[in-house]
Amino acid sequence: MATITAGIGVRGPVVVGHRTFSVTKRGLPKLKLSSELSFVASQLSGIKISSTHLSSPAPLSVPFKPSLQPVARRVCPFTGKKSNKANKVSHSNHKTKKLQFVNLQYKRIWWEAGKRYVKLRLSTKAIKTIEKNGLDAVAKKAGIDLSKK
Repeated sequence: MATITAGIGVRGPVVVGHRTFSVTKRGLPKLKLSSELSFVASQLSGIKISSTHLSSPAPLSVPFKPSLQPVARRVCPFTGKKSNKANKVSHSNHKTKKLQFVNLQYKRIWWEAGKRYVKLRLSTKAIKTIEKNGLDAVAKKAGIDLSKK
């Protein structure tokens, strides 16, 4: 069996069996001759990965939870408004791509049916629509369940 003592981004010597190779910037051994390449290939072919400690893989009962919270998307949940792709045109008529984002605001709105405030991230267009038609009507039309939030 061969042992390799190197990792990605590690500089210095790499030991394969009883031979030592120098390592490049990318963490790969620098091989000069085809005989060295065949020696490394023969040594690496003897490496075995065993999973004797896991006789039968058990299913995960705990759901996966990422360690970082997901970033809120720049999309209004009520109106579906999202960013628009546009060109930024300079004086010399040079066009570069840019995004025009939606005017999203965090708003605390009184929900009459739930008898509590609901904090939502809405576009200003959605805020005007809620003021005109009411929160329940707009949420029902958008298919949003406010009891979850």
